[in-house]
Amino acid sequence: MYYILLTIKLRRVYHAVNMIFPPFRRPGTFVLSIISGRKKLNTEMAGVDMDPDVARGLFEEGATLVLLGVPEGTELGIDYKSWQVGPRFRGVKMIPPGLHFLHYSSSNPKSMGGEVGPRMGLFLSMKPRELILAHWNRKEEDLDFSPSQNQEEVERVKEGLRELDPFLGPYPYDTLRKWVSLTDRLTKEVAEALQPLSGRVCAFSDVIPELQLTHTQDRAEQNLPRNETACQSMKEGLERLPRMKQREGTELRFSSIPKQTYPAGATPAQITQCSMDLTYALSCLLDQHYHQQPLNVLGELQFAFVCFLVGNVYEAFEHWKLLLALLCRAEEAMRTHKELFLGLISVLYHQLGEIPPDFFVDIVSQNNFLTSTLQLLTNRCPGQDFFQFATGPGVDSTLRKRAEKFKAHLTKKFRWDFEADLEDCAPVVVELPEGVTLG
Repeated sequence: MYYILLTIKLRRVYHAVNMIFPPFRRPGTFVLSIISGRKKLNTEMAGVDMDPDVARGLFEEGATLVLLGVPEGTELGIDYKSWQVGPRFRGVKMIPPGLHFLHYSSSNPKSMGGEVGPRMGLFLSMKPRELILAHWNRKEEDLDFSPSQNQEEVERVKEGLRELDPFLGPYPYDTLRKWVSLTDRLTKEVAEALQPLSGRVCAFSDVIPELQLTHTQDRAEQNLPRNETACQSMKEGLERLPRMKQREGTELRFSSIPKQTYPAGATPAQITQCSMDLTYALSCLLDQHYHQQPLNVLGELQFAFVCFLVGNVYEAFEHWKLLLALLCRAEEAMRTHKELFLGLISVLYHQLGEIPPDFFVDIVSQNNFLTSTLQLLTNRCPGQDFFQFATGPGVDSTLRKRAEKFKAHLTKKFRWDFEADLEDCAPVVVELPEGVTLG
């Protein structure tokens, strides 16, 4: 009898889940959408196969996102999963405490083509039993979280939470371990410091013209030709286009990577050394942004990777590469910051597990960014090799063994050749500051 009742209950839950998160087709034109792992929300993802007591405990102790008015067909996800919401969707329940990334994309109805807009999202740090309330703003096509500031409304929703339960989709616990492995170094404080002031991480930058040239007179004052004047060349046409800038408050606030890698007043020999070993530049970044907690730079590396992988922000991928190259070329730092580089190997291990092996290959040159950079984490180019640095003299034995295992893992899994000669092995040419000459 108990088995029959349980089966009936599971079927009801299954149909309810499909009403909240119905299946949908992946947009195959966007590679990052495939990497992100969108899937139909089945009964296992919903936690239906959990022990009833466990599920009840998660419901009572987990956090809840109540998202009202989200249009049917909107792509919405949390952390490593996303779905198209159904007509009964009212939010997400059973969310484990900690840092999460809520992301969504508005879409046109199928009758109008069903196009999906750019993804936007935000990091949320959620506490046990916390309820966060938001309403969909149809004009802005965004979630408005101001209702969460109204304590009376929040309490009213909390009181009716059990009645709202059938309309809440469960957190996808099948991807929780993967999400934690990608964000275990990312704290609430680091995420808040890096997230745009607007509070939204957007796949496409919100840009505006640097100069507002509304009238013909405005163009004349800038010595620009009138719009109706024909262009004489492609170059002229490009020069006439307005110069754009990112709208203030919408930019990701990444740490600035030092452009000058050597100290002021450095000798030519010091300039050459600091251009090969980027420890000085890394120290400048850590002192400026992470003086109290140097290991938080790994949180920034994870933040950039998540914004790229889940948020579809290409700018974040570029910063991830720059920050990774800086860390991998800091030879002396590997002797003095053992925990930082042990953590770096762990972070990279989990990140690289989420990306196809040929993803980093430059289409034009066929050079693999990661192999050339990590060849900087073995024994090829003196002063420019991460594996060489990590296995060199003076490096802690634990770090050395971890680096060797990581190199073997990458070689076996991705078939990357870390022994190939690189152009980087050629002598490093550096520009001397003005007034400095070789004696």
